Amino acid sequence: MKTQHVEVTRRGMLDMQVCVPEDWTDEQVVSFANGQNPPGTLEGWGIRREGDKYLNGDSERNSCSDRAGFVHIMLDA
Repeated sequence: MKTQHVEVTRRGMLDMQVCVPEDWTDEQVVSFANGQNPPGTLEGWGIRREGDKYLNGDSERNSCSDRAGFVHIMLDA
């Protein structure tokens, strides 16, 4: 499993973006996000799903332009 260069690339009060290996499961993504930036809510972070208006038509997972095999994923608290 790739773990190098896994990072939070954007943080907001109620949202964040992570850059993770493309083969990570949703559970791995959420676990990483909650560990790196606890939101202080009971449910923790949740992945912004396809069709969400804040994705502006983008998919849930977008290829990282800097690193092959990595994707950017938005999460909401």
